[in-house]
Amino acid sequence: MANRLAHETSPYLLQHAGNPVDWWPWSPAAFEEARRRDVPVLLSVGYSSCHWCHVMAAESFEDATTARYMNAHFVSVKVDREERPDVDAVYMEAVQAATGQGGWPMTVFLTADGEPFYFGTYFPPAPRHGMASFPQVLEGVSAAWKERRGEVAEVAARIVGELAGRSLAYRGDGVPGEEELAQALLGLTREYDAVRGGFGGAPKFPPSMVVEFLLRHYARTGAEGALQMAADTCEAMARGGIYDQLGGGFARYSVDREWTVPHFEKMLYDNALLCRVYAHLWRATGSDLARRVALETADFMVRELRTAEGGFASALDADSDDGSGAHVEGAFYVWTPDQLREVLGESDAAFAARYFGVTEEGTFEEGASVLQLPLDGGVADAERVASVRRRLLAARDARPKPGRDDKIVAAWNGLAIAALAETGACFDRPDLVERATEAADLLVRVHLDDAARLARTSKDGRTGANTGVLEDYGDVAEGFLTLAGVTGEGTWLEFAGFLLDIVLDRFVAESGTLYDTANDAEQLIRRPQDPTDNATPSGWTAAAGALLSYAAHTGSEAHRTAAEGALGVVKALGPRAPRFIGWGLAVAEALLDGPREIAVVEQPGAAGSVAAGTGPEWSALHRTALLGTAPGAVVAAGVAGSDEFPLLADRPLVGGEAAAYVCRRFVCAAPMTEVSALKGELGVFE
Repeated sequence: MANRLAHETSPYLLQHAGNPVDWWPWSPAAFEEARRRDVPVLLSVGYSSCHWCHVMAAESFEDATTARYMNAHFVSVKVDREERPDVDAVYMEAVQAATGQGGWPMTVFLTADGEPFYFGTYFPPAPRHGMASFPQVLEGVSAAWKERRGEVAEVAARIVGELAGRSLAYRGDGVPGEEELAQALLGLTREYDAVRGGFGGAPKFPPSMVVEFLLRHYARTGAEGALQMAADTCEAMARGGIYDQLGGGFARYSVDREWTVPHFEKMLYDNALLCRVYAHLWRATGSDLARRVALETADFMVRELRTAEGGFASALDADSDDGSGAHVEGAFYVWTPDQLREVLGESDAAFAARYFGVTEEGTFEEGASVLQLPLDGGVADAERVASVRRRLLAARDARPKPGRDDKIVAAWNGLAIAALAETGACFDRPDLVERATEAADLLVRVHLDDAARLARTSKDGRTGANTGVLEDYGDVAEGFLTLAGVTGEGTWLEFAGFLLDIVLDRFVAESGTLYDTANDAEQLIRRPQDPTDNATPSGWTAAAGALLSYAAHTGSEAHRTAAEGALGVVKALGPRAPRFIGWGLAVAEALLDGPREIAVVEQPGAAGSVAAGTGPEWSALHRTALLGTAPGAVVAAGVAGSDEFPLLADRPLVGGEAAAYVCRRFVCAAPMTEVSALKGELGVFE
C-alpha cells in the first residue's frame, strides 16, 4: 500500500502526500478497494487553510501508530472540500442531521457503497473535554464493522433514506414581493447587533450578502434603517481586527462579537464579496472609509492572491511560523508593545499603540494584540499614521508568511472578477479592470472546454479533474456579465450565455428548483441541493442572479422564467431565515426593480472601454451608468447600431451626441445626453 496523493493538484491533498496514512483521493477505485478488503471507508474532508485540519493532521495522520491502525482497518480517503463541494455537502448534511453541528475537519465512516454510518469532526489524539480520542473512535468503528455488521447496515440505510426524503419542494407559489422583502428586513432588524454591528453573536461572520441586500433595499425603497445597518456593520468590521489594518483584506470571521480577534485565514471569496460591498456602500453614500477599504481589499487580492497565470489563489493560511519554528495561528499579524517599540521607537510606538489599540495585556494570546481602529481614537495625524503603517508593514513583511493555497476555484474567481471590475470602474482604476479581464481570460482558456463545460479548479495552469458545480456556473457568469458592462466588450456576455445555457439544460429541475450538480455528474448517495447562502452565494441564488441579468441584457424569456422559478425559494426562506439567503434577497430586489436596462451609445470610432474611452461624453455617461444604485441594473456600452450587445440595437445617437437609454419592465425613459439627467434617473450619489 502507499499514499496516493502525490500527483493531485489540490494543495490540501498535497499537504498530506507525505503522511504515513495510505490515503486515496476520492475515486471509484477507493471504494472498490474497500469492497475487496471488506473494510469501511474513512472519509476525511478539509481544506488547506483550516487550522484544526492542520492540528488533527499533526496529531493523528502524521503519527505512525495511528496510521498503521488506519491502514490495517480502513481505506482512508482524503477530500479537499473546495475541490469537491458536492461530496462535502452531501456528507456534511448527514453529519449535521446526526449530531446537530458540523465543521472541518469532517470525519465520516462509510460503507463501500458510500453510505455513512458514523460521523464526527475533529477528534483529539487522547480523550479530552468529554471527547473520545481518535484511536478510540477507530477501534470502536472497526469493532462495530466486524461484530455488528447488521446494525451498521441498518444505520447506513436509515441515514440514506432520511437524506433522500429531504429533497426540496420549493416549487414556490410565485416570486418574492414587497411583503416578503419587508418581512426579511424586519427579521434582520431583530437579529441586528445595534452596539457592535453585524448579526447574531459569536463567532461573527462578515454578512456581505446580507449587506448587499440592505443596500439594494435602500436604493429601491429609501428605507434609512436598511442603509444604517449596512453602513454601521461595514464601519465596525473595517475598524475591527477582522480587517487587516496594515495590508488590507478581511479574515474569515471574528471569534468574538466585537470583531476584535479574527480566525486569521484570508479567503478569496470573503475578500471578493466584501470588496464589492464596500464599493457599493461608497456608491450609495460617498463614504471615505468605504472607498479606502474597497481599494485596499482589491489591492490585497491582486498583491497577495494573484497567481502567475493571472487568476486568484483560494486562501492564505491562518497559521505561520512564529520565528521559533512553531506554526502558530495569527503569528504573522499580531503585535506586542515591545515589537512596536523595536520597529518604531518609543514615541511612535506609544502613538501606534493608542491608534491601533495595542495593550500591555494584549487582545489576543500571550500579550499580543490584533491591530484595530478603536472608535474613540479621535483625530490622528494622517502623515504620522501613514509613516507608522508603512514601517510596520515593512517589518511584518520580513516575518515568515502564511502558506497560500494556489489552486484556482472557478466560482471564487468569478466573484473576484465582478469585484475588481466594479471597483476599478468606481474609482477610475483601469489596472483593476485589467486584472479582472486577465482572470476571466484564464477561466476561458483553462477551465472552459469546447462544450462550454467548466472545470471546478486549476493549479499552475493545469486543469483539475473535477467538474464545475452550479456555483461555478452562476458566479463565473456573474463575473463575465459584470465585466461586459464595465469594459463594453460583448464577448463576455456571450461567454456568460454559454454557461447559463448549460445551467438551463443540466441543473434546473422541471419544478424550477435547482441542483448543485449537473444531471450527468457523478452520482453520490444524494444529489445535493442547497439554496442557502453561507460563506458564498449558493449555486441556486448565484444562478438566479446571473439568469436575471442575462435576461435583462438579451430579452430571453427562458432565462427570466428560470430566474423567477429559482426565486420561489427566496419567497419561502426570506421571511424566516433572512441571514441565510442574503444573495437571494439581493436578487429579489433586482427583480422588483426591473432590473433596469441601460444602453450607452457613441458614434463610430469614439467608443472604448471604461478604462480607455476616447469619447468624453460617452465615457461620462458610461461611468454614470456604472455608478447607479438601481438594484441589479445591467449596462451595455458601445457604438450606436453595433451588434456587440442586444441592448444597443435600435439605439441611435441623439442629435449626433452620445446618449443613454434606460428601460425597465418594457417601458423606456426618453434618451439622455446629459450626465445630470442620467444621475437623477439612476440614483447616483456622486
